[in-house]
Amino acid sequence: MQKSLTALVVAVPLVLWHLLKPNKSLPLPPGPPKRFLTGNLHQLPTVKQWLVYAEWSKQYGPIMTLQILNRVTILITSAKVALDLLDARASIYSSRPWTWMLHDLAGNGSSMFSLSSQDPRFPRYRKMLVAGMNKRAVGRYRPVLEAALKEFLRNIATRPDNYESVLTTYSGGVALKIAYGYDITEPVEDDFFVQLIEGGEGTVPSLVQPFFFVEAFPFLRFLPKWFPLATFHRIAAAKKKILDAMVYVPNEWAKKKLETNPSDSSFFSEHYFAKEDGGSLSKTEADDLMWTAGAIYTGGAHTTSSAIATFLLLISSHAQVQARAREEIDRVVGRGRLVNSDDRAAMPYLAAILKETLRWAPPVPQGLRHAVIQDDIYNGYLIPKGSAVIANIWAITHDAEMYPKPFEFDPSRFLGDTPQRDPAELFLLSQTFLLADIVVSFVFGFGRRVCPGATLAEESVFLAAANLLALFDIKKALDTAGREVDPMESLDWRTGLVTIPLNFKFRLVPRSADTLAAMIDG
Repeated sequence: MQKSLTALVVAVPLVLWHLLKPNKSLPLPPGPPKRFLTGNLHQLPTVKQWLVYAEWSKQYGPIMTLQILNRVTILITSAKVALDLLDARASIYSSRPWTWMLHDLAGNGSSMFSLSSQDPRFPRYRKMLVAGMNKRAVGRYRPVLEAALKEFLRNIATRPDNYESVLTTYSGGVALKIAYGYDITEPVEDDFFVQLIEGGEGTVPSLVQPFFFVEAFPFLRFLPKWFPLATFHRIAAAKKKILDAMVYVPNEWAKKKLETNPSDSSFFSEHYFAKEDGGSLSKTEADDLMWTAGAIYTGGAHTTSSAIATFLLLISSHAQVQARAREEIDRVVGRGRLVNSDDRAAMPYLAAILKETLRWAPPVPQGLRHAVIQDDIYNGYLIPKGSAVIANIWAITHDAEMYPKPFEFDPSRFLGDTPQRDPAELFLLSQTFLLADIVVSFVFGFGRRVCPGATLAEESVFLAAANLLALFDIKKALDTAGREVDPMESLDWRTGLVTIPLNFKFRLVPRSADTLAAMIDG
């Protein structure tokens, strides 16, 4: 009886949807063959989606459709299509897909990363984050970056096999210090706030990447939690606890800290004491501050860790690239100090290495999902209002027409008289945007949803990479017989919003033990 009831609850709305769905005159972009009613549900990839979608594009082209019931997702694997839609038509492609799981049941609709571009809070959030994370602002955070860098170099010198934890300490420490003025504790595995970041890393993907029937049939959310089809209720409730803690707990900590130490500067403190008359923030202002500071905290850690881990993977197996970069660093800086932000402009080869690192393995391989707010037509295809749009950044940066021999690590592709297109190439935003003087970065997103923390992330990666090269020979790991191990042999990648290389090791050999000690302890 219970099975029959369950089947009926699912079957009736499915049939009604099929009979009542609108008849559009233009076709959707091509895609894998659909099954009756459920569409592509059986083909929905669960791991390394960016690789699956890139493979599909070989058959179906650079713009594809993935449809599950009445939910349409447009997949983009071409730079031209991505820029034509997400950048040139940013006014209609800069929203986020509404999902019942994330926005309603898990209550994360106020997050900067989930917020609709049509929400009146969006321009306020964006303005605050850009003002607090632009190039000039990052310059004010220089002491934070330099202190975190020294701690990172001390940790990586003694614990290279535990590089994931060391990178979390570095990138998470910078994000927390800038956002809230918080100093992480060692070991990082015992730091409550860092573990909030780590525990929440896969939370949003777990709510939006699998398909939940409540997305197609919202009335299901009224089912009691004990009902057999209501597993989604329990999943959303568990994820809500994590997402709430990541925002509300640091916010309360920061407010209490400012009561005892109001002079400790951070993004939070600058806005908390922003009233010229010394008055308190309004409820709206306090909420805006909570969510924007939370965006720095939750969004700033993993992308930096991913890029540095990939740099270590690649540089350890490319000795000639490493030697050329080190010669440049020694020529510009010498051996008497650490590389700093002022040296960056004089190091074009290192810049090329970092561009190639981001191209070879973009930290967020399929970006954050966009949504189109009205029906649109592109190359004769209909893109329906409300469709989710995914720009597969990994596929774009591995397009052989744009980057010949895309699977080779070759920094020289960005040098010379005819360099290949910079994956962090800058594009001016449309003049219709409130913040029209901001530039966007290819691997950090498109249009009005480009990551506002891109400048800080790039600066953090540069400082780490440059000083690792200055102080160490970065070599392949050795097996028990003393033979070098190819780091690509057992390499894997974590599936999630942000990916990171897994199952590889490397060795750090100090170029001079005395110099190393002087640099990181001085």
